[in-house]
Amino acid sequence: MASPEFTKNETRMLTGFVIGLIVLGCLYFGGVFLLLLIAACMYIGSKEYVEILKHKGFFPSLKIILISDIVFAVLFCINNCDFIFAAVTLAVITSFMWVLFKGRQPYIANVATTLLGVFYGGWLTLHLFLLRGLSADGTLDISMHNSQGIGYVFFLFFVILATDMGCYFVGRKIGKNQLAPTVSPKKTIEGAVGGFVCSVITALCAGFLIDLPWYHAFILGVICSVLSQIGDLCESLIKRDAGVKDSSDIIPGHGGFLDRTDSYVFTMPIMYYYLKLFIVNPPFDYASTLKGFLHGFGL
Repeated sequence: MASPEFTKNETRMLTGFVIGLIVLGCLYFGGVFLLLLIAACMYIGSKEYVEILKHKGFFPSLKIILISDIVFAVLFCINNCDFIFAAVTLAVITSFMWVLFKGRQPYIANVATTLLGVFYGGWLTLHLFLLRGLSADGTLDISMHNSQGIGYVFFLFFVILATDMGCYFVGRKIGKNQLAPTVSPKKTIEGAVGGFVCSVITALCAGFLIDLPWYHAFILGVICSVLSQIGDLCESLIKRDAGVKDSSDIIPGHGGFLDRTDSYVFTMPIMYYYLKLFIVNPPFDYASTLKGFLHGFGL
């Protein structure tokens, strides 16, 4: 007869495999599948975030968070960034108005946590859409024919997976020194280093497969490893402050949705901006600019 622990591990592995397969399928086929994936991420993640904050005695508005994120998503889809700042401004004003007319204490905390929810659950998540849509000519393309965008998101997925596995196995085997004892007591410095090494190795291999220069792959491996671990710790910080163990129990054997996606929240946007600035249609020739700068100083 199987022990309860074995059954729990089986459930965890099966759930992780099925969800991973669905996510990879949505990322590969793109289009409406990608939009549905992002919509589900924003809704479930924002809902969990609001429920966590309620344990702290804060009451952010889920409606304002979701409406703001929908507006951001529409602007991203039509590739119209001119109104992004207007949308952010309206989100700030609406958050204040909601507290003003709702009249529920604590006023300042409710405004602040609503705005944090807008950016944490939606704005940062929407960068998955931009990352998947990156193409060689700089246009936004989320179709399955955009092999470059597919390559970037799969690079991100597997590098973060390698980081998580490295942190877990190395930390479990030789971990002794706590990384952030007040936030996440089980995480160790040895585990973090193990995750970093696995991330860089995986990044170099994945970069070779998608024709990414080794130095860019190395830098992105470092970025993904560091930011994925920071994202994990920041989500733990929110839960610790609110006095909850898991963000929810929606995923059997894994806990909450935010517990599984916290490693991606900070990593997706920074990886997107790095690719946009240095690889995919960079805004200017950095080498020529540096030479001109040095020439101006007579060097």
